[in-house]
Amino acid sequence: MSSHPLYLEALSTFDRLQAEAASVGEPDPTAMYVASADAQGTPSLRTVLLKAHDERGFVFYTHLDGRKGRELIANPHAALLFHWPRIGLGVQYRVEGKVSVVSDAEADAYFASRPRGSQIGAWASHQSEPLASREAFDEACAEVEARFEGKDVPRPPRWTGFRVEPSAIEIWYAGEFRLHERWHYVRDADSGDWSKTLLFP
Repeated sequence: MSSHPLYLEALSTFDRLQAEAASVGEPDPTAMYVASADAQGTPSLRTVLLKAHDERGFVFYTHLDGRKGRELIANPHAALLFHWPRIGLGVQYRVEGKVSVVSDAEADAYFASRPRGSQIGAWASHQSEPLASREAFDEACAEVEARFEGKDVPRPPRWTGFRVEPSAIEIWYAGEFRLHERWHYVRDADSGDWSKTLLFP
């Protein structure tokens, strides 16, 4: 965790931009692309929802046994991209960094806050595995619902969160004629200090 002024500036800018995205009607300001790669370096990309963020990093939740979970365990680095096209001419907020699994207490608390249907689905889904039919999944959901009828649904043991701790952040403001404004924040691996640089578009 860093309290360097430039890092705090980048995080404060994220909060401001995300709030602005909500105010101008972005469909979901928490939506972000997550890029990961397997142990051989083959990349993959998908959209997930940001569920928490602070000085420690950006958190999302998933199954450890799904593709992104397996990749992030094997190669614990990720890149995130928020794209808010309705802010001005468009804004992108990019994060790169190391990945770690959140604590059991954090994962338990977040899972308990989810709608019951989402909790049931987390138990019923073998994420990224082949599925015979939609009906088969509906039956699995019904079986899980029956198993926990009248009880709280606990967090599945292989369902948890990942935290991306930023080592680099770029804030990209779209400009006319592709003359964008790009601010790049980078943490020095040795000292932990942050620098800020304006990049060519």
